[in-house]
Amino acid sequence: MSIAKADFIEGMAKGMAVLESFDTERQRLNATLAAQRAGITRAAARRHLLTLAHLGYLDTEDGYYWLSPKVLRFSGSYLASSRLPRVLQPTLNRLAAQTQQSFSAVVLDADQVVIVARSVGSGVDGGQAATSAARVLAYGLHLGARLPAHATSTGQMLLACQSRAAFTAWMKVWAKGRTLPRLTAHTLTDAKAFRARVAQARAQDYCVASQEHELGVFALAVPLRNMQGGAVAALNVVTTPEWLEPEVMQRDLLPLLLDAARELRSLF
Repeated sequence: MSIAKADFIEGMAKGMAVLESFDTERQRLNATLAAQRAGITRAAARRHLLTLAHLGYLDTEDGYYWLSPKVLRFSGSYLASSRLPRVLQPTLNRLAAQTQQSFSAVVLDADQVVIVARSVGSGVDGGQAATSAARVLAYGLHLGARLPAHATSTGQMLLACQSRAAFTAWMKVWAKGRTLPRLTAHTLTDAKAFRARVAQARAQDYCVASQEHELGVFALAVPLRNMQGGAVAALNVVTTPEWLEPEVMQRDLLPLLLDAARELRSLF
């Protein structure tokens, strides 16, 4: 969304940039680090850090700051009020109960994807499925988790659903025409190869990612479209090789995901 310059509150934008500087890579920041990550001066970063701590969104000690539980108010309010997670939850739970695998719904946010709904009760039988589900959870695939779009099946799928012009613009901003961040030996980092992968996902309307985000983790994603044809999210299943090989996952689980996406389309 674009707004008039007169309506843009620069101070608020800087404060949000400081808040967004905290992530899994940098959980504790001082004013210097926050300034570098937010792209503002150290003096400005210090004032924003102090203000956010005063408001209760940060905890602090010895000049370092970290996120407080209060920031969860935003995610909690979204999950409670957004229609998307509430509509998808029964379907995700049904798929998990049917297959004993872990299913999620994911949306694109800049260069990351965010899990907005995920199945519950996977592997409740306590058998091999429970071990697989526990391992998947250990990789941080929890509700609200943010993952790099270029290294995930859902990110690649949602980028494939963009117009070619929008995807080209995304590549210019995030890949900068060179390389993408490498997470494993299997991560696609070459811009040309990544474009080919996205084109493949666009053509076949599903995407498989094999160990691109975490070693030993395989994922399959399909788009969830509304009645106008726009992608509102991606549905995916994540598994590990000791439970399902990628070829078996694609053969047995892809039809279930496609059927679920077709059933849900009329709700958006």
